[in-house]
Amino acid sequence: MELDAEHQHHEEEMALRERAKRWQQLNARRYATKRKHGYVEAPKEDMPPEHVRKIVKDHGDMTSKKFRHDKRVYLGALKYVPHAVLKLLENMPCPWEQIRTVPVLYHITGAITFVNDVPKVIEPVYVAQWGTMWIMMRREKRDRRHFKRMRFPPFDDEEPPLDYGDNLLDVEPLEAIQMELDEDEDAAVLEWLYDGPKPLRHTRFVNGPSYRRWTLPLPIMANLHRLASQLLSDLCDKNYFYLFDVDSFVTAKSLNMAIPGGPKFEPLHRDLEQEDDDWNEFNDINKVIIRQPIRTEYKLAFPYLYNSRPRDVRMPRYHEPTCCYVKTEDPDLPAYYFDPVINPISAHASSGNAAGGGSGKGGAPPPPLDVDDFGDGEELVLPVEAAPLLAERPLHSEHTASAIALYWAPRPFNLRSGHTRRSLDVPLVNGWFQEHCPPNHPVKVRWCR
Repeated sequence: MELDAEHQHHEEEMALRERAKRWQQLNARRYATKRKHGYVEAPKEDMPPEHVRKIVKDHGDMTSKKFRHDKRVYLGALKYVPHAVLKLLENMPCPWEQIRTVPVLYHITGAITFVNDVPKVIEPVYVAQWGTMWIMMRREKRDRRHFKRMRFPPFDDEEPPLDYGDNLLDVEPLEAIQMELDEDEDAAVLEWLYDGPKPLRHTRFVNGPSYRRWTLPLPIMANLHRLASQLLSDLCDKNYFYLFDVDSFVTAKSLNMAIPGGPKFEPLHRDLEQEDDDWNEFNDINKVIIRQPIRTEYKLAFPYLYNSRPRDVRMPRYHEPTCCYVKTEDPDLPAYYFDPVINPISAHASSGNAAGGGSGKGGAPPPPLDVDDFGDGEELVLPVEAAPLLAERPLHSEHTASAIALYWAPRPFNLRSGHTRRSLDVPLVNGWFQEHCPPNHPVKVRWCR
């Protein structure tokens, strides 16, 4: 048996080596320099931006006869227009950037142009940047200094589009929108938070020019978490989402029910409404009379108990451990402090408490307790050098409160390292519509998710 196992392991290892060898040969052929009849094709160099601008300007009026041979190329490029628009929207400069320069891949006939870049961002930094932009947008909405409402459509139907080279190329772009950070509180991120599309690119916090992995220390993460607090939820208790998660929604759809305050779905099984006319609730002599109706929450929480025919249901978790964390509003509070909301002390008077304020008779302090060793009469006395464990270590440091806040923070602020993501893939406000909508909102809004 041992020989057979060893022989099988050897064959698997040889197969893996063979697959790795074929993969290496395939990539070598794919990315090697092209050779044709002994001639090596030089890689294409980047062209100046004036080249593509001239191509676009020359093709502004396509009614000229010199373009009649290129019509097949333009018609074939139409199916790639949605992808070109997507790449254009994906690389749109953010409000804190004054200008963004991107590489462009274009057809030599001017048929189609792509922005040849995938914007990768460090997720906590990106969320913090948009958190500051949220504050600045609220201030702008209040003061209304830089923007005014626009009437649509901005152009007439027959008005030609503006030429970039003639109208926009020489215009100085407006200043970037950046929040003024505090030199003391925001010292950890002050120098690089708005530093171009890829902050921290040439620092030790990122793996290198590839910009694939990031690792941020505690002070930076705490500062980013505080700046992003406008976009983050204050909910830490997972029990808030009881019967309001994906599993509960799937169960509600399977049972053709609607969660109170939640979404409504089309029924998953169409035969739920069909009933047998020969045997229904009116001629069933064994029918149990229920004085109180069974609530929808009961049927979702215990689908196999309160439903006659549960199909395609998911069993939810009954309850999560109770969370006693309360987010501090004042950043100057210490890491550990007395909070009467969590730990109320009752005002009951003790049995020996007198009007004088002492806890003994007549206001005198209580006598010291005699600790004997199980009735032997010998007092328990600790040696002088006895001390509690870790007594020499401080109870908290300047980063303890921030570390506790990051421990209960939502993703990505509960991470110390991770991979960069496309900016389109970073969820900024997903947590908003995943919560219960207030009851004073319209019904059609409360059902959206």
